[in-house]
Amino acid sequence: MKTNRLLLTLAAIAASVTCAFSQVTATGHIAVTIVTPISITKTQDMNFGHVSVESGMGRVTLSPESQARQVSGDVELMDGGAVSVASFKVKGYQGATFSISLPQSPVMISNGNKSMMVTDFTSTPSGFGDLSDGSKDVKVGATLVVTGDQILGEYASVSPFPVTVNYN
Repeated sequence: MKTNRLLLTLAAIAASVTCAFSQVTATGHIAVTIVTPISITKTQDMNFGHVSVESGMGRVTLSPESQARQVSGDVELMDGGAVSVASFKVKGYQGATFSISLPQSPVMISNGNKSMMVTDFTSTPSGFGDLSDGSKDVKVGATLVVTGDQILGEYASVSPFPVTVNYN
């Protein structure tokens, strides 16, 4: 009986100690806002216009800022042809910022028999943009590498070049 009483006393002490170290709980809520997904649409293709090359090689650079062409080497700019940078419309959540990724490898253009490389893609804005009004125009320029053995005629890309945008 003394043993039972001792065990009961110890159990009561243990229970009172446990109550002194009891847990406390708080609760919180969870929320999310789904925003407009980012999108990009081409509004204009890139066109270097008309150029001439007699021998050797040269480059034609199309600036996304000014849409002006600059040449180096044995290339001449000719009148005619619709000169244009590539244009894209980015839309998304108003006030968000986004990154712009351009091709890092050359894109080939061809007339079916001969090819030329388009390299060094640049954009305005460069690298990042903002959707302060919910949309932004992105202009893309590049450099065309022309060799002296190009065949006369119109050259075009076999497949389109990618411009990728992502929310930051």
